[in-house]
Amino acid sequence: MLYRENGQFKTSYRADQAVFPIAQDRVAIAVLLVLAAVVVPLAAPEYLFRAILIPFLILSLAALGLNILVGYCGQISLGTGAFMAVGAYVAYNFQARIDGMPLIASLLLGGLGATVVGVLFGIPSLRIKGLYLAVATLAAQFFVDWAALRLKWVTNDSPSGSVGVAQLQLLGMPIESPVAKYLFCLGFVLVFALLAKNLVRGAVGREWMAIRDMDVAAAVIGIRPVYAKLSAFAVSSFIVGVAGALWGFIHLGTWEPAAFNIDRSFQLLFMVIIGGLGSIMGAFFGAAFIVVLPIVLDSLPYWFGIPIDTALASHLTYMIFGALIVFFLIVEPHGLARLWSIGKEKLRLWPFPH
Repeated sequence: MLYRENGQFKTSYRADQAVFPIAQDRVAIAVLLVLAAVVVPLAAPEYLFRAILIPFLILSLAALGLNILVGYCGQISLGTGAFMAVGAYVAYNFQARIDGMPLIASLLLGGLGATVVGVLFGIPSLRIKGLYLAVATLAAQFFVDWAALRLKWVTNDSPSGSVGVAQLQLLGMPIESPVAKYLFCLGFVLVFALLAKNLVRGAVGREWMAIRDMDVAAAVIGIRPVYAKLSAFAVSSFIVGVAGALWGFIHLGTWEPAAFNIDRSFQLLFMVIIGGLGSIMGAFFGAAFIVVLPIVLDSLPYWFGIPIDTALASHLTYMIFGALIVFFLIVEPHGLARLWSIGKEKLRLWPFPH
């Protein structure tokens, strides 16, 4: 009954096109933001920030960027880890080589570097699609891994191949504590999520979805496939590049090319598929599933006092995790976001379904 929309009449186009047109949604989002920005920093322990919240926010941002490309434009990509690596290394070089470089500027320039690489490897999407495009984007992963290992100027001539940043500051304030890092990542995620939400609702987003549904029909009605596909690669790579820079700067601090290997690309793709293709909310659901579930599965034997070998527990975690992924894909192929949507529909009709 609390979720009924009776009496919520739209009297203007602006009200009808609002991001959250339902009053209950606006209240829920406001409460969630207060919890995330005020309650969690005051109450959460340090372990929660380092192991769950910060990785969740950064991976949500990366999944959001990938969802724009895969979910909204229908272009399969297996090189997301490479675009994260480009963002991290470009941001690192600006931060290390230019004295006094602002942190946010370095992160955004890392996103621009990833945009350039993403568009270059997105050019084959103008001629190929499907599995062939996936293989073409996979080439980006191997090329970036090779460049990070072999080109010394990428790592600023680091003899070990690993790079790191320290003493991060924003407007003179240090970003060293877990709470400061969490709030910094939260601000980025909120800004990019709002921008992505408005972008996919506009003319550009409708062009992406038309290309996804049937590119030939979209071209017939006047949509330029070249512009639509390359713009999707550019926007997606920019967001993923910023997420990669945050992953290196905020979460890791010190990293090597293995931090952005092909496993990261598959992990992000699983997030998008499990969370829900073509859904902004699905990026957050998928990231929560991927980040939280392995930790819960690792901890279950200790919570119930079951003696189990560490190696066996690790293998069981992977087996259960894979089985749950297959289960969700069979039961609800549209992802967790679709289950959330169905739940909201049920609340609209409860207690008198028809």
